[in-house]
Amino acid sequence: MSQDQSTLDTATTDQLSPEPAEAPPSFVKLAMRNMVKKGGKSLFHFSLTVTALLSLLVGLAYLTR
Repeated sequence: MSQDQSTLDTATTDQLSPEPAEAPPSFVKLAMRNMVKKGGKSLFHFSLTVTALLSLLVGLAYLTR
């Protein structure tokens, strides 16, 4: 067996051996990465949600006083 063949066999077996894969990123990490990537749109949606929730709470407080 030539030296080229033995290095080829080693390279092939290295590819077949399972490498310890990293754990997939958590949903929080993905959401934060997405928020950074789409900064303005995320801030707009966040402020819209906060405004809607506050309006809902104030409206319920007014109706149940």
